[in-house]
Amino acid sequence: MVHTTASGTIVSLIVAVKTGILVLGGLITYFSYKAYRNTGERSLRALAVGFGVITFGALLAGILDTVLDVSLAVGVLIDAVLTLLGFAVITYSLYSD
Repeated sequence: MVHTTASGTIVSLIVAVKTGILVLGGLITYFSYKAYRNTGERSLRALAVGFGVITFGALLAGILDTVLDVSLAVGVLIDAVLTLLGFAVITYSLYSD
């Protein structure tokens, strides 16, 4: 597939944004897990898992799109499904005791 300059710029921006999501999501996941280890609160463990799933979804979608040349629509769908699952786990963590 030949990329025009605009398409190349879009791909570069997607990679930059996905990298930011990976870094920030990884930090949030790490600090949530660290808080769980310090307190033993299961809700914090669920919070870490939820953010981890969301971060993994962004990473996986980026890999599928840029490295494995899977269609953008499939990458977006996988990212959306894992984001939904991650938010469901985060919601559970906020309501669990």
